[in-house]
Amino acid sequence: MKKSEIRIDEISMPLYSLNTLIIGSGAASLNAAVNLVHNGQKDIAIVTDKWGGGTSANTGADKQTYYKLSLSGDLPDSPREMANDLYKGGCMHGDIALCEAQNSPQAFLHLVSLGVPFPYDRYGAFVGYKTDHDPRARATSAGPLTAQLIFQALAKDVKSKGIRVFDHHEIIALLTNKQGQETHVIGAIALDLEDSDRVNLGFVVFNALNVVLGTGGPAGIYKTSVYPESQLGSSGLAYEIGAVGNNLTESQYGLASIKYRWNLSGTYQQAIPRYISTNQNGNDEQEFLNNYFPDMGKLTTAIFLKGYQWPFDPNKVHHYGSSLIDILVYQERVKKGRRVFLDYQKNPSGCGILEDFSFDLLDREAYVYLEKSGALFGTPIQRLAKMNQPAIDVYRGHDIDIEKEYLEIAVCAQHNNGGLKGNLWWESNIKHLFPVGEVNGSHGVYRAGGSALNSGQVGSMRAALYISKRCTEGPMDEKRFLAAAAGQIKRRFDFSREIIGPPGGNAGFLTTARDQIQERMSAHGAHIRSYEEIRQATAEAWDLYSKLKKEIKIPSHRDLSSAFKNLDLCLTHALYLEAISEYLEKGGKSRGSYLVVDPKGEKPNEKLSDHWKFSLNEQGAFVQRKILEISLDSNLEVKKKWVDVRPIPDEDTWFENVWNRYMRDEIIQ
Repeated sequence: MKKSEIRIDEISMPLYSLNTLIIGSGAASLNAAVNLVHNGQKDIAIVTDKWGGGTSANTGADKQTYYKLSLSGDLPDSPREMANDLYKGGCMHGDIALCEAQNSPQAFLHLVSLGVPFPYDRYGAFVGYKTDHDPRARATSAGPLTAQLIFQALAKDVKSKGIRVFDHHEIIALLTNKQGQETHVIGAIALDLEDSDRVNLGFVVFNALNVVLGTGGPAGIYKTSVYPESQLGSSGLAYEIGAVGNNLTESQYGLASIKYRWNLSGTYQQAIPRYISTNQNGNDEQEFLNNYFPDMGKLTTAIFLKGYQWPFDPNKVHHYGSSLIDILVYQERVKKGRRVFLDYQKNPSGCGILEDFSFDLLDREAYVYLEKSGALFGTPIQRLAKMNQPAIDVYRGHDIDIEKEYLEIAVCAQHNNGGLKGNLWWESNIKHLFPVGEVNGSHGVYRAGGSALNSGQVGSMRAALYISKRCTEGPMDEKRFLAAAAGQIKRRFDFSREIIGPPGGNAGFLTTARDQIQERMSAHGAHIRSYEEIRQATAEAWDLYSKLKKEIKIPSHRDLSSAFKNLDLCLTHALYLEAISEYLEKGGKSRGSYLVVDPKGEKPNEKLSDHWKFSLNEQGAFVQRKILEISLDSNLEVKKKWVDVRPIPDEDTWFENVWNRYMRDEIIQ
């Protein structure tokens, strides 16, 4: 990596020139970095706004899942079978599914080699269990903090390899150059958050042949969210330069605690806690679920099944399914304005409406699970302690004692299944831009629990392999780089100077705009959607984006990062709403992890109002056969394209043929 100085309007800025710039410090980004070095490409650097601030280092669940090809037991499995199961989730390209399946053992065992403590038996088998949308017990876990352990292992490897990290640097723009009909990324602009009071406002410029974008999902666009507060996302960086997004309609939502953001899946539900609601002052306690279930057996079995079936799913609402609970929690909180809690101190009670809790009332699946776990006794907290004590310890580590206090909950945004489009090597339509991790929209409608961790590791591994074999030359020389990038840098710098004081305009707009973005997405772009409301919400999103660009004012240079982040989030949420609107215009109905209200549909429960009527997509519907791709042209006009879902390819796996192609270096294309 070479450092020099450039001048823009007589303002000096540092310039770093290198082969590959990696943006973000989550598990996918760090894996890209260590794999690049392993494959011989050492001219790299990581730039991040906050080391350890992303989702990987700050999330978890009862036992956070890593999904991979089965490596134990007598249940037959193969990469093709796993690819089929991923593909059957809907709107996932078959070649991507095959890549994620085929490379899952290699990516998983790489983490094992780095010291991530995935459990194995005395014969060396990495044992597994079933998770949501998983038929073959491929899931494994290192406990509630699996992703954090992965981050820590990769971070240690980054340090041992001496990879340069630019911490406290916020990327505010990607730089591009047109080459024929193709757009190439050629670098990025960052703000040095610890040196922003200089005349150059902390501007740092990177000249790079390749950019790996690993900034996570667009967490900052939601108000009701289980994403860590430090995770906001930077998808707008790519959309602004014309990168294509796909499946932006598809995100995942589920029950989570809100005082400390944490997923409440697995044993948190299998312990069968009591669900209660109160008024805003914490009074008028009600076990509200009792009013919607015919008996205690169906109620407590539905609670238990939330462990397996944690994401909200409109397919699991009817017939007192587990996702009816998500609707009822949402109704209490949003429609009735009450607060909702889990109580682990007492078993559910019938309150004179249903019979009181008894293990004998459970369906066989729930009963047998608790029996085999030695947990057919006591209170929810006692059962949880027997099955998964670390799940309790996580909350104690954040000053919440669920042995003594209620746990406040909501239905929260948790994961984006859509995102930026990538090919077999995770390269975007923007050449040399490689989105990895959650920012890459490789998932479709449904995904097996834990497949996101696998996808991030596989995708970053493949991107690193491609770069190290096919994108090895150095960056542009400084003169050519400035010829292509100087105007882009100047526009960002001039904009920055213009929005900083003097006093005047709406300085408070910085805060209120973020609130508007998050409230709009949680109300209209989350797990409950309305055809009647989405068009207005989309128009309001674009109006806010236009207003932000024209009217935003900030008190000082220290607020520049927040100003650019607001613009990024605003653009992102407008595109997501555009995608949802287009999906509904094409006749799309409820699927995945969201419910589209439909007056012509059926109510999920006879005791709910007609407002909750909904319909599922018919088999073979247009939106089930196509993937929506969405992007912006050079005038920031929205472009939408529906493409066929690519099937799983039939590859020639005859050894001699593959060996010959491999020896001729024809594999990586």
